Amino acid sequence: MSVRVKICGLRDAETIRAMDGLAVDEIGFVFAKSRRQVSPMQAEALIDAVAGLRNHRGEAPRTVGVFVDPTLEQLEETLATASLDVIQLHGEETPQLCRDVRDRLGRDVWKVLSVGELHEDAVVRLAPYAGAIDAVLIDTAGGGTGQTFQWDRIPAYAAAAQELGLPLYVAGGLHPGNVEELLRSYAPRGIDVSSGVETDGVKDIGLIKQFIERVKEA
Repeated sequence: MSVRVKICGLRDAETIRAMDGLAVDEIGFVFAKSRRQVSPMQAEALIDAVAGLRNHRGEAPRTVGVFVDPTLEQLEETLATASLDVIQLHGEETPQLCRDVRDRLGRDVWKVLSVGELHEDAVVRLAPYAGAIDAVLIDTAGGGTGQTFQWDRIPAYAAAAQELGLPLYVAGGLHPGNVEELLRSYAPRGIDVSSGVETDGVKDIGLIKQFIERVKEA
């Protein structure tokens, strides 16, 4: 598959181990306040489980930590325990903080931009982050809502990201029933799913497998 798949909000090692062999490129852990929140110590145990996986590329998925408006010091403290590959910043983080995370902490940085009802200029929003991040992710305003945004906004963000040489991930309300439409219509470089592969708020390996199959079919 050419599209990269991130499964976010994992909280138990059993589900992670059941993902062995699946076409999953990144596995995300939420450190921001959320019902999916994990501590650095919990995350490190889960990261150990991820290290035992092999995906369709014969590699262990990369691990992504999701944060909202952290300080550099808070990130340093977390990384001292949880050996994450990527820092995903989901708040109002400045381009300078993104650069500091890359330069001082040596991690890739993904910046999340919320897409609301207003038609913001994607180029204007992304331009300040040139050279400061490694990927951009667009999500429904508020994040973690399980709701989609207006997908006709994707092309503008895709063009702006391409201009900066950045992959674009799309999140927000994805599930096995709509991911094929997204991929066939807009072909983002990556997709990010969380609540769409849960049953009663818990990750469901059956839904994760369905989601991956739909991605393959797209």
